Amino acid sequence: MSKEIQIRNAVPSDIDAIVAIDDVGPVEEKPAYWRGIFDHYGTGSKKDRVFLVAESGGKVVGFISGEVRAWEFGSPPCGWVFAMAVSPQARGMGIAGRMFAEICRRLKQAGVSTVRTMVDRNNKEVLSFFRNQDLRTGRYIELEKEID
Repeated sequence: MSKEIQIRNAVPSDIDAIVAIDDVGPVEEKPAYWRGIFDHYGTGSKKDRVFLVAESGGKVVGFISGEVRAWEFGSPPCGWVFAMAVSPQARGMGIAGRMFAEICRRLKQAGVSTVRTMVDRNNKEVLSFFRNQDLRTGRYIELEKEID
């Protein structure tokens, strides 16, 4: 795989590659989910919504998506990263870090000075990645309850 990595806006023709890289959730639901995400975040028409892909050798090898959210639970506007993945064959090349840096740059241009995400506490690899990007426990605590 080429070491040359480009980080660029996602385009509709990237959706199949994004679906293939995404390893969360039921496979049969992914195409519709990612088309909806692209329609909302990938049009490039709003600077507060970002959907990026990493490309190497003409092949999509990663993606990241996020947006600016404001006043949820009293929080001032901040950036949220809600999806990120790198294909297993391209891991260890610094792609996730480059995508994260680029989304942070764009979110800052949209006017925020804080970025947040949520990570499953049992996903040590992703948790370690975000800690290496200087994310720390914030002032809000997620609470949840199983409902029948």
